[in-house]
Amino acid sequence: MTILTKTCDSNDRIRVDVFVAEMGDITRSRSAKLIDDGCVTVNGKIAAKNLKLQFGDEVILNMPDPTVYNVTAEEIELDIVYEDDDLLVVNKPKGMVVHPAAGNFEGTLVNALMHHCGESLSGINGVMRPGIVHRIDKNTSGLLMVAKNDTAHNGLALQIKEHSFTREYEAVVYGNLKNDSGIIDAPIGRHPVKRKQMAVTDKGSKHAVTHYTVIERFGDFTHVRLRLETGRTHQIRVHMAYIGHPVAGDDVYGPKKVITSLSGQCLHAKKVGFVHPITNEYLEFESELPEYFVKFLKGIR
Repeated sequence: MTILTKTCDSNDRIRVDVFVAEMGDITRSRSAKLIDDGCVTVNGKIAAKNLKLQFGDEVILNMPDPTVYNVTAEEIELDIVYEDDDLLVVNKPKGMVVHPAAGNFEGTLVNALMHHCGESLSGINGVMRPGIVHRIDKNTSGLLMVAKNDTAHNGLALQIKEHSFTREYEAVVYGNLKNDSGIIDAPIGRHPVKRKQMAVTDKGSKHAVTHYTVIERFGDFTHVRLRLETGRTHQIRVHMAYIGHPVAGDDVYGPKKVITSLSGQCLHAKKVGFVHPITNEYLEFESELPEYFVKFLKGIR
């Protein structure tokens, strides 16, 4: 059981289910279920989900521990770009989920890593995410760092926290960008209504910066290179949609029109660079654009 406490600092009479969703970083439906189960108190009394908070109200969320599932090793081919005794860099294909979650416990990168590495994976993120230092979305392809022990994990995680390692992506976005390069500096947090989505917002958000450079223009589409200064959830997808140029094929943050040659967004994590947490050597790796990406470029060219 995890106990979270937060005091309402707004006079806007926010609903308690909205407040709890934000404080627990969970969906609105999950928040409502916890309130219905009596897991939320306001000023010491069990809350109703339609309660509107007043300034100074103390909200306590008793978050039950997640159900523990057995994650099995699976013999799935991995595209390993680099590997040593402490870490590896994997080129994840589009369509592969990084780690198991409810309703999806097979065929993930973690299942494959458990078969490849055996017991040699860091345990900091628990049984569901062994070795996973950072993630990319299911329908984003490209490079990921994986830690084989906790020392390597902590060293890589610190570089992520300090924004000191290199992450470059390539994407095809809708429309013709006005400038050849630019910086998107806009905070990202949970969407105020669609709790499974992220959005540019001032409420409950974190600083987020994306740099972009145009590689090639096609009129209706633009091929761009993107460098992350920060690493927020869905950052590139949210930022590009925010400036009016969502990633091609992104059916969450872009138009609902289906691009038949794409399944999900045309976005590839092309380069990672970091200081090896054990040897202190700077390492940098770059992957080729995958077949789906190259094929899409040829089609619009």
